[in-house]
Amino acid sequence: MRNTIVSTIAVTAALLAGCDDSDTTQPRSNVSSAASTTGTFADVPAPAPADTQPKRGEPSSGAGLTVTGIRIGAQPGFDRVVYDLGGTGSPGWIVQYTDRAVQDGSGNQIDVAGRSILEVQITGSAYPFDSGVTPYEGPDPATDPGTPGIAGVYRTVVFEGTTQSFIGVNAARPGFSVSTLTNPSRLVIDIATR
Repeated sequence: MRNTIVSTIAVTAALLAGCDDSDTTQPRSNVSSAASTTGTFADVPAPAPADTQPKRGEPSSGAGLTVTGIRIGAQPGFDRVVYDLGGTGSPGWIVQYTDRAVQDGSGNQIDVAGRSILEVQITGSAYPFDSGVTPYEGPDPATDPGTPGIAGVYRTVVFEGTTQSFIGVNAARPGFSVSTLTNPSRLVIDIATR
């Protein structure tokens, strides 16, 4: 029994000695481990979209949105088009490939660069005088030489509650995805580049 108590005390003393914080030559910080774990997750690219089928979403009730900006950017495996929206509510959308860019209302055909044409219809739209926001007044088409998959983003014309735009894509109908973001409202379209 005495040997068991002595052994227990010796093991406990050894464990406590290993926990002593007085040794300043070896810093005990897990910060670098946590940072490298976070960095690893941040460096993992999102998968490129693969689905080429039409995408639809419904606007919120009473939505009245106007396109205020268009941004284009490259991500690993896909290029991104962001339509900034001002006004009220959240947008709906119909996004699909089309053989020709035909403007709603007038029926005029629009020349769109690229091998494919992605038609974007933002439902729940409002004319600027109804939404009270300044509409997009940038270049038509909007382009960015750093985005290899996108030839240009064309027009943002409102007709009967829908904003119509066309994205010229440099590949033959690659996969794409559609999502929305809030604060401020945005419609996001990712188009695969690989």
